[in-house]
Formats: sequence, C-alpha cells, structure tokens
Amino acid sequence: MYYYIYQSPLGEIALTANDNGLTSLAFQQGKSPISLSGLCLAEAKFTQVIQQLNEYFAGERKRFQLALDPKGTSFQKQVWQALTNIPCGETKSYGWIAKSINNAKAVRAVGTANGANPIALIVPCHRVIGSNGKLTGYAGGLALKAKLLMHEGAQFRV
Repeated sequence: MYYYIYQSPLGEIALTANDNGLTSLAFQQGKSPISLSGLCLAEAKFTQVIQQLNEYFAGERKRFQLALDPKGTSFQKQVWQALTNIPCGETKSYGWIAKSINNAKAVRAVGTANGANPIALIVPCHRVIGSNGKLTGYAGGLALKAKLLMHEGAQFRV
C-alpha cells in the first residue's frame, strides 16, 4: 500500500492506493482522517490522481477517470458506483440514489453506505443532500461540503 499527501486549496488530502488503484481519499482536517502508518510514501504512484485533482480545483475537470479499488460490501460498492453518476454541479438525494440502484426502500442504508465512502471527492458523496435541499452529514464537515458544492456551482440550502 502506498500513500501521498496532496495539498489542496481546502487543506491536506491523504491518498492511499494499492497496485489496482486508489483505495482512499480523505480530507485530513475532517472527522475521518486516514492513518498512514505502515504505508509507503510514493508520489510517483499518484501522478494521474494529482493531475486530475489539480484540474478539478482549477475548475477544468468535472469528472475523474481513475482506477479505483475501494473496499466495501457489494451494496456499498453499488451505492458508490451510483454516486459517480451524479454530474459535477448537481446534487441528488439519498432517495434518488436508492431508486437509481433499484432499491427505493433502502434510503437509510444508502445514507450509511454514502457515509462509509472511502474515496471522498472522486466518488462524489458530497453531492448527496437531503430531499429538502439542505446539506446533510459529511466526513469532512458541513463547511467543507458547502465549499466543494460552491466550487462546483451546485444549488443547496443551508
């Protein structure tokens, strides 16, 4: 396993990967910083990720195209895949995600899976808000979620 600390305009982002792809991305100032002990610092493994993050923060990239290898249950992976279909600048509700995976009654489970997303930003869990348009929980904190959505030009209520 490899890691790199990316200096974003919104603070340090920890990246981890294995030989199959990116395994996690976390804002280190958030509620769920990644422990990097035992991992090997390897900037060269993250060249493509760094380039795409630079483009995203410069407003030049709307969708990431990276090899991902998140660890989770099949249900979680199904939810995370659905998250990648939310376009930059748009938001969706937990109910919308549940319906998009053909499991309309699984709204709470979708919320739990969304919260367990190990690859924040790239798997855009920050684009999921309440059905009333208000911000809901985010591992990086609601202020960071609001900043990300404002950066993308998304509409939401506080």
